[in-house]
Amino acid sequence: MIMLGLGAYEISVITAMGVAVIFALSLNLITGFCGQISLGHAAFYGIGAYTSALLTKAGLPIGVGLLGAVILAGLVGIIVGFASLRVRHDFLAITTMGVGFLFVGITRQLDFVGGEMGVSGIPDSGLSKAGFMLFVLLFVALTILFSLHLKRSWMGYSFDAIASDEDTARVIGLDVSRYKLAAFAMGTALAGLAGALYAHNVRFIDPESFGFVESITVLAMVVIGGIGSVPGVIFAAALLSILPLWIQFFDEYKLLLYGGLLFAMMRFSPGGMAGLARRIFPSKTRGVKS
Repeated sequence: MIMLGLGAYEISVITAMGVAVIFALSLNLITGFCGQISLGHAAFYGIGAYTSALLTKAGLPIGVGLLGAVILAGLVGIIVGFASLRVRHDFLAITTMGVGFLFVGITRQLDFVGGEMGVSGIPDSGLSKAGFMLFVLLFVALTILFSLHLKRSWMGYSFDAIASDEDTARVIGLDVSRYKLAAFAMGTALAGLAGALYAHNVRFIDPESFGFVESITVLAMVVIGGIGSVPGVIFAAALLSILPLWIQFFDEYKLLLYGGLLFAMMRFSPGGMAGLARRIFPSKTRGVKS
């Protein structure tokens, strides 16, 4: 099928890139906006994927599957978010990493979600490949608009204060616990949406699709793009999601590539690509809150 000059391969690449952008922006909301480090974010991606896959296999419309994925991932995110109220920094990172391992371990043992074999034969969207690509891109646009609006809102400024200095934020009267729970709820709900779209795109999922490597991959997108920067994370997510597709050699060495990029960014540009752009084009980026 050809649409606007795009072949089937290009459509599949754009669809996968769109899912990656939503997933990366979901983590950016938690880590970039609110300063809560998560090393198990793929668990919520997986919750969304499994929820939508099982609901649609039971005969429910894809819209119900997507809604169920968003709600369940968000609810689990709130539960995990309570952990962020008692632990910080390295301890929070370890706690969320444990959630990721727990998700993979549970899904491997539960027969009704396919166990080690995963879930196959996931119903498609009922749209053409090009139609589903546009469907995904619609959610990408909505996610970007939501992220930009949130960052510029009173809640975004409150998140920024908590990320900068949690103790000072409490002193000036911010309800830190409520804001941190809100960040986890919204970020994990968006991850659930990305997971649901991923499941209906590939139509087969298994526990290994949502393991620690996937959590590190999405964290690399956020850090390389620039923690807290919406345009930077979009660019990094798009770039890192299509590199292995463009250059097949990189697929086997993806972690090595991402690790090298992370090291280079932390050494030469701690602000990621967004920080690098601000240094190269200071006059064009001055005063822009991204």
